[in-house]
This record gives sequence, structure tokens and C-alpha cells, in this order.
Amino acid sequence: MHYFTFSQRSIRNILAGGILLFSAASAQAQNVEPLHYTSFHTGAKPTIDGKLNEAVWQQAAWSQDFTDIEGDKRPQPPLRTRLKMLWDDQYLYVAAELEEPHIWGKLLLHDTIIFHDNDFELFIDPDGDGKEYFEIEVNARNTIFDLFMPRPYNEGGHALITWDTKGMKTAIGINGTLNNPADKDKSWTVEMAIPFKALRLLGVPDVPKDRTVWRINFSRVEWDTEIKGGQYVKKTNPATGKPLPEHNWVWSPQGVVNMHVPQKWGYLQFSTQAVQKP
Repeated sequence: MHYFTFSQRSIRNILAGGILLFSAASAQAQNVEPLHYTSFHTGAKPTIDGKLNEAVWQQAAWSQDFTDIEGDKRPQPPLRTRLKMLWDDQYLYVAAELEEPHIWGKLLLHDTIIFHDNDFELFIDPDGDGKEYFEIEVNARNTIFDLFMPRPYNEGGHALITWDTKGMKTAIGINGTLNNPADKDKSWTVEMAIPFKALRLLGVPDVPKDRTVWRINFSRVEWDTEIKGGQYVKKTNPATGKPLPEHNWVWSPQGVVNMHVPQKWGYLQFSTQAVQKP
């Protein structure tokens, strides 16, 4: 998720070293109850190809549809976003479906600030202490931005962008066409296999046990666009010429426009029971 927002819904921050740091004087958060998801163990490894039609994925339950990051204070998103999770002794598997009539993506360089495109993001705090955590962003071109945070920005944290999710597998599925304004698309899908050993930086066990609980959340950044010269461009404020505020849709509402409040993330519980059709 972004380190700032162009929106009037949050406080503007100062650019420092290519990263925007959150001010401690953030907006007062709404008290929102975190959501829960139980991930079941799978003996069948999904093929990471961006297609979610395998039997093992069909057996996993969908999450609740994403809502606005502020929760009930804002309208429900007009486009549906939802996800599933599974795990085995090597990976946490994540699958997401993002309804989208206009699929586009421009950024191709690893560790570019991906939320400048529409993107899908996840945040993982394995020990749930609200301090050290990981962030992974991906756009519709399967470009990755991943980083480690020793603590949140409003506690003086600085992003370690040189950290990479070693061994991670990702793929994107396009239900339509990419960067083609001439047609109407349906959705894009994200599929990830995140190695537990990639998270050793925190000293957490490689493999969760039955009833292990992590703090986790997911976000979708969506920009308002229009078609100019046969290309998608972000809509701007006529008075300022700057892009309109992006939309922030999340799995578990934060109550404030700031994903970097780990204490407000949802709960992921691991179960050693075999995945069963919901």
C-alpha cells in the first residue's frame, strides 16, 4: 500500500529519499473489528499460472468482498475484489480476483512504486506484534514491489526495499485484454506462492502449525482513468492538474486511510485440516 495518498481524506506527507513518510498526526481512525480467514492445508500444489480453475482452488472459500479502507464511513466499491488462501509445508498460497472493465498497467521495473498503477497488495506480520512486517505489491503486468518494515512509518520506520521475497512465484490472469481501451474487460486475477522461508528475517518458524495466527491484510489501489489518444490516462483535478485521489479498497477495513497500522489488520489462522469444498 502507499506511503501517502493524494486524497483529501488523509494528511499530506513530505517526500524524503523517494519514500513518503507518514506523519504521526494521522487522521483519527474509526474503530473497526478486524476480519478473520482460516486457511486450510493442501496436499495438491496449485500451478502458479494466474488461472484459478484448479480443483484445489475451487475447494477454498472466498473471503468477504473488499470494502473501502475507512469501512462504513465510505460507499461500497463499485468493483468486486475477493481472495482465497491455502498453504502447505513450503508456501502460503494467495489467489485474488479483481473485477475490472479496463485493465491497464505501465510499470515494468521491479521495486518501482507499483501503486502508481492499479495494483493488488498484501501485508504480513507473522508474529502479530505490530512491528516488523512485509509488504508485497503487484500490478496487472506482474511487476513486483516488495519490502520489509522494521516498524510502521508513524513510529519512525523506514522501508527496506532491498529485501526481496526470495523464491516467491507470481502470475497474472487477464480476463480481457491488457492496455486496450477499445474493448471492455471483465477481471484480472493474481496468484502467489510465498515461501515461508522467505520470512526468516523475523526469526519465525518456517512452517506454521495448526492454529497458528498471523496478522494480515490486503489492499487494492484503483485510479479513475479516461481514454485519451487511444491510451488510459488518470483523470485530473481541473483546478490543480493533479490526479484525482485514488480509491483504496481492502479486505479488512482499517478505519483510516493508512495501511501501515498493523494493529488494525485482519487475522489469518492456519489449519492443518485438509481443504474442503465450502
